Amino acid sequence: MHLRRCSFFCFPEARALPGKSREVIMNNIIYVSKETLEQMKGELVRMRTVDRPAAARAIGEAREKGDLKENAEYDAAKESQGILEARIKKLESDIASARIVEAEDVDTSKVSILTKVTITNLNNKKQVTYQIVSEKEADLKLGKISVTSPIGAGLLGKTVGDVAEVQVPAGLFRFKIEEITV
Repeated sequence: MHLRRCSFFCFPEARALPGKSREVIMNNIIYVSKETLEQMKGELVRMRTVDRPAAARAIGEAREKGDLKENAEYDAAKESQGILEARIKKLESDIASARIVEAEDVDTSKVSILTKVTITNLNNKKQVTYQIVSEKEADLKLGKISVTSPIGAGLLGKTVGDVAEVQVPAGLFRFKIEEITV
C-alpha cells in the first residue's frame, strides 16, 4: 500500500459515520500534527520505561505478602498491569497508524483538520474562531476543537458562506462560516 501525506479532505470517506466511533480515522489511519505525534511517542516511552517497571514492582511486592488466592493487593496490581498493557498496545497502534498532516497540505477552501474557522452563531450572533484538530489535540481553552465533537464534525466540509446546522445536547445550533485559514 502506497502512503503519502495528504490533507484530511483528500479522503472524504474518512468522516465518521453516525453512531460509530468518531475519531479521525480511515482504515485505521489517524491524522495528527507533528507535535501530537511527538507527544504520543514521549508518552509511550514513559509508559514503557517508568510505568511498566512500577507495575511489575507492585506485583512483586504484593506477591511477597503470601497466599495469592486471597491477596486483593495482588489482584489489583495485576489488573492495573493489564490496563497499562492495553494502553501501551493502543498507543503503539495509534503511533503506527498515525499520519502527519502538514499545514501546507491543508485545503482552506473548505473546513478540514488543522484549519482555523471563524463562525458566527446565528442563534446569539456571537462570533468565535476554532481550530479543527484531532481528538488527541483538542483543548477548548486554546480554541482547539476535535473533528469528532458535534461542532467539529458539523463544520467539516463546509465552505465560506455555508450555514452548518449542528445538533448538540443543548439543542440545534446554526453556524455561518465566515472565514477559513490555516
